[in-house]
Amino acid sequence: MSEQKPHASGGVEPGDTTKRVGMEIIRERGGDPEAIREKLIDAIAAEFSTYYYYTNLRMHLAGNEDYKEITEDARLEDRAHFELVAPRVYELDGKIPVDIGEFMYRASCPHAELPEDPTAENILEVLLEAERCAIRTWSAVVDMTRDCDPRTFDMAQRILQEEIDHEAWFVELLSMERDGEVNPAGHFVRGEPGDAPLSTNNRFNESA
Repeated sequence: MSEQKPHASGGVEPGDTTKRVGMEIIRERGGDPEAIREKLIDAIAAEFSTYYYYTNLRMHLAGNEDYKEITEDARLEDRAHFELVAPRVYELDGKIPVDIGEFMYRASCPHAELPEDPTAENILEVLLEAERCAIRTWSAVVDMTRDCDPRTFDMAQRILQEEIDHEAWFVELLSMERDGEVNPAGHFVRGEPGDAPLSTNNRFNESA
């Protein structure tokens, strides 16, 4: 007779597919998995929105190829953030909205729309404020999950680090473009566009 294993059973009955142990553990640690899930939907809606709107902003940076390159990095990394976290919504027994309009309405940040006067300065200001909103959003997720949901905490922390990188990029560019001031970010673009070194989800094996 095998010895009793301490984690072999718990509050979820064997074979029960109506509950998730991963969510019950969050509750046991004092967290609210449903609240975390809804916060994540709002956060990744903002990432998806940013990916879309940055496409337009980047195209209007004609003649500023260095700005376009850095904006492309941020754009693709925001898509990586969406792709990293979207599966977590389903793990927490949720789903992203079927309707794209509803999804965009839920975004935790304003849409990064092209300014009426699309100068490089004005576009960089929009990019900078979008990244600052992302920092605030993912900081809130980090705080929500720090002591109760290590999986979501890990994702949010990695995304937050990249959003802080993005803010530094646009502070550097806007400082020079608008004020003629050197305000170094301390680093440049990634090795490859959208490298997302901390948050890239597993990629499909295209050679398989």
